[in-house]
Amino acid sequence: MFTSDIDNNIYTKQIKKTIIVYFILSVSAIAIDNIYAIFGHGVRSAAMTYMFVYPLIGGVIFYALVRLIFPLINRYKGYRLFYNIYNSGIALLAAGNLFNGILEVAGADSVFSTYFFIIGYTFAAVGFIILIITAIRRKTYN
Repeated sequence: MFTSDIDNNIYTKQIKKTIIVYFILSVSAIAIDNIYAIFGHGVRSAAMTYMFVYPLIGGVIFYALVRLIFPLINRYKGYRLFYNIYNSGIALLAAGNLFNGILEVAGADSVFSTYFFIIGYTFAAVGFIILIITAIRRKTYN
């Protein structure tokens, strides 16, 4: 009787931990932008300024909604694949903004910044599709 409660508590803690980590990454992105502006002689980049948006919306808000809609989704088969691919997409998008911001401050340009966004959005979309398939498959079997 108590064992099932412990299992559910462990699974909800994992998603809470993910939300906290993404929040810390959002705050870190804001700090990186401000520190880089100090050492960049006050020159700022819009890409670097809004770098925090990806972990905030794609991480904190997204996983909070996932936790509300699918409370025990991380128990489902296929969750780990979604988790890894989706998080890789968000990481690529944030890193792409950082890279783009550094190039803007330096006054340079690179074709590689486009690849960050194409691959990042693709990974995030594929991860989201895997989440939907996992949730639908789980609903069908219950």
